[in-house]
This record gives sequence, structure tokens and C-alpha cells, in this order.
Amino acid sequence: MKVWTAEQLRDFLAGITEHRMYPTIYLAASTGMRRGEVLGIRWEDIDLDGLRLSVRNSVLNVAYAIEISEVKTDTSRRTVDLEPRTVGVLKAWRRTQLEERVALGIRPADDSLVFADPDGTPIHPDLYSQTFDRLVAAADVPRIRLHDLRHTHATILLKEGVPAKVVSERLGHANVAFTMSVYQFILPGMQADAAHIFSNTVFGESQDIS
Repeated sequence: MKVWTAEQLRDFLAGITEHRMYPTIYLAASTGMRRGEVLGIRWEDIDLDGLRLSVRNSVLNVAYAIEISEVKTDTSRRTVDLEPRTVGVLKAWRRTQLEERVALGIRPADDSLVFADPDGTPIHPDLYSQTFDRLVAAADVPRIRLHDLRHTHATILLKEGVPAKVVSERLGHANVAFTMSVYQFILPGMQADAAHIFSNTVFGESQDIS
């Protein structure tokens, strides 16, 4: 598993703001959603004012064909909280999409996919991954896969002290134990941080008393 630091993620996103796939990649990075879940989001699934979205569907590659289906498990079917920056990206993308649809004579609808070709055709998951790979190759960042944005999201949150249960819920994992088994490689550093936090909280700034 390879992940980016917060700085690497920020630098990468800053370099692709003009690319058509930027909103899809930004949403994946800021929520930890799976590839198919990002592509399966419809406008009716997003509450822009309430700063949240509901994960209900996924776009899949079945025998090289696109298939849209409901997510498979109860934990995958979830609500993900957003923050104002992500909502701003989505609002800007919606304006662009509306302009494209109007130009093509297509009537916008709430059940339209958030991310699709101008005519509303779903984006093929493999095209999404391949585009991400090309953008990464052209950027000054370590090579990672599209799915590793999900891991990057989780590791950044865990390292910043976000409870594992919250991270597990955002990712749609079956349980917290599974989440920690996936990201156990960061536990040693978290244990050390916990020791310092306890000492600083109880006794003040850590000092060598030997």
C-alpha cells in the first residue's frame, strides 16, 4: 500500500484544477470513497446545503461494459459528511455541467449522475483510473493508484487523531477492527504520540527527569 502525505496530496490537486476529472479526484480524496461510488453519485444524493452525501450506487466494469448497481452492503450504504471546500468544488462542477447540458439541449435532472460525459453517459471506471495514472505520472509526486487516495484519506485522518470508528464509517468498512487491520502500519507512531499526549496533558510539557 502506498499513500501520499497531506502536502503531496495538496500539491497534486493544486496542479490539476483545470482538468475535467479534477472534481472526481477531489471528491475521492476528500471522502475516501471507492472508485465506483464516486462515479455512481447522483445529484439527488448530495445535500449541498447540509454538507453531506449519501452513497447508494456504484458504477462497475462488468465484462468491459458499464453497469450501475446499488452498493452491496449496509455499511457501504452510508452518509458521508462534507466540508465547505468540497461543496465548493461540487457547486462549480454543477455549473459547468449545466452549461454543457443546456448547450446540448439536454434537460438537467436531479437523478443525473454527478460525474458523466457531457451527454450524460457514465464514465467508465477504467478510464477514470487511467486518467488518474496519467495525471500522477505528469506530476512531481510518488506514483500511487487511484484506490490509494482512499488509503491516503484514511491515514491522514488516523494520524491526526480522528477516531478509528469515524474513519471506518466514512470508508464504509464492515467494522473498526477491519479498518485497523488495514492501517496497522501507522499504529506504532500513533502509540508514541498517545504516550506524549498523556504525559503532556497530565504533567505538562514532557521533560527528561532522569
